[in-house]
Amino acid sequence: MSFFKKLRESISAKTEAVTNKFKEGLSKTRDVFVERMDDLFSTRKKIDEEFYEELEEILIGADVGVNTVMKLIEDLRGEVKKRKIESPSELQPILSERLIALLKGDENTGLKMADSGLTVILFVGVNGVGKTTTIGKLAHKLKSEGKKVLLAAGDTFRAGAIEQLEEWGRRAGVDVIKQQAGSDPAAVMFDALQAAKSRGVDVLLCDTAGRLQNKVNLMEELNKIYRVIRREVPEAPHEVLLVLDATTGQNALTQAKLFDEKSGLTGLVLTKLDGTAKGGIVVAIRQELKLPVKFVGLGEKMDDLQQFDSDQFVHALFSKWIGTEADTERVES
Repeated sequence: MSFFKKLRESISAKTEAVTNKFKEGLSKTRDVFVERMDDLFSTRKKIDEEFYEELEEILIGADVGVNTVMKLIEDLRGEVKKRKIESPSELQPILSERLIALLKGDENTGLKMADSGLTVILFVGVNGVGKTTTIGKLAHKLKSEGKKVLLAAGDTFRAGAIEQLEEWGRRAGVDVIKQQAGSDPAAVMFDALQAAKSRGVDVLLCDTAGRLQNKVNLMEELNKIYRVIRREVPEAPHEVLLVLDATTGQNALTQAKLFDEKSGLTGLVLTKLDGTAKGGIVVAIRQELKLPVKFVGLGEKMDDLQQFDSDQFVHALFSKWIGTEADTERVES
């Protein structure tokens, strides 16, 4: 069975609503990235050095990342030799298959939950990446799955951050534990953990500061929060999720490396994918950090935060190629 056919079958088993969200959310990347790919694959009649150079340029332009692109091109060269491929169109499914392999890795993209009792999820990231919005949307998702959710307003330094989280809490129908602006974030976490235990909460989602006076202080603050959580719930936090703004491209990768060194990240959330033509940053981040992308933000609506799915991601980008192959199969049969 061809790769594209397998991908079609994998997608057909998933809900149409989710498939459409990935397609709509990745439309900017698809329009720029795949259009350039289409031009390359349709105008080039043979696979030569110029073809590889142009493909390299397109992939780097979509923010797939230089190191990852070099490795990908090397793999494709090997396949071309091994399979004696001459036509660029034969490379389309191989390229798609390689991208899925790069995105997948070994990790599970689902949230790690406590076997019993309270699950604590800590969110980190710089200001402006959509951290508070992500927490609100995840609270809505978890609550709709029947879980009892509580929010901790640990970003006590950014003006309006507590109020923003309260507004998301109101929309999602979940309570928020807070203190006054400027108070100690670790003290907020302590209060939230006590409240979560006494109320029989399933999941506590913790917001944290994105910026203090300087980066060193911010990391010390995060470590303090981490220690308070460990003291109260020894196996927590169950997830430390870094929220990144996909529209910042390679800058997001720099942020990720800084936080990973200091915070012991377990996964990533990429927001605002619908606002960028550089969706390839998902591949770059996935490869450089070896961390699973747990969620992606594909729009403004409450249910536009979706669990990451590499099949859906590649299908959304290359649906035109997949459709072309399906049409060819129908004609031939």
